[in-house]
Amino acid sequence: MDSYTQFLGFVLVALALEVGLAQDTPRTIITSDFFNSLLPPDGCEGKGFYNYDSFISAAESYDGFGTTGGTDVQKREMAAFLANAMHETGSFCKISETLDPSVHCNQGYPQYPCAPGKSYYGRGPLQLSWNFNYGAAGQAIGFDGLNNPEIVAQDKDISFKTAVWFWMLNSNCHRGITADGGFGSTIRAINSIECNGGNPGAVQSRVSFYQRFCQQFGVDPGQYIDC
Repeated sequence: MDSYTQFLGFVLVALALEVGLAQDTPRTIITSDFFNSLLPPDGCEGKGFYNYDSFISAAESYDGFGTTGGTDVQKREMAAFLANAMHETGSFCKISETLDPSVHCNQGYPQYPCAPGKSYYGRGPLQLSWNFNYGAAGQAIGFDGLNNPEIVAQDKDISFKTAVWFWMLNSNCHRGITADGGFGSTIRAINSIECNGGNPGAVQSRVSFYQRFCQQFGVDPGQYIDC
């Protein structure tokens, strides 16, 4: 075997391994039928708002989301994202925060000043909250998060993009679930006040969704499920 043939063989093996590690994507793990089976009944404000196309568009906007690591890791990440979204929105029933619809303005972030009369309470699949998150998400995605936070509850595509943005870039969600933090790390990243006995009912809700989706995806949920 000459050196060129040997080199080509190494390249083909490497490519095969790479394909094997990233054989799944959000689109192949979460099909439209599966996603649609999660949608709420009539009477929920989220009915007709949360949709598969908007989810996939957002998911495929960020490299690494649902494509990091091997098949098991990819499936766990998708299960974790859906589990938190289902909990945050009451199974995709609500779009906006109902328990605490206060202003959610933190003046400690002068680069993201709160606009007069605007509220930055939770909206969207992961209930994006606080002016600093709205401001940063708007800069990253391309909308005026400080002066028009309402758009997160009005534009389906933007709404899902804020959720994936937060998951990938502004939390320990992606890094935690794809490394060694387990599902518990995503709970701490999204709402750490629930952990360590803060709200065991909410934690159990998230965990139950996660375990259910892992089972449906045919993957072990892994370690450190609780927080």
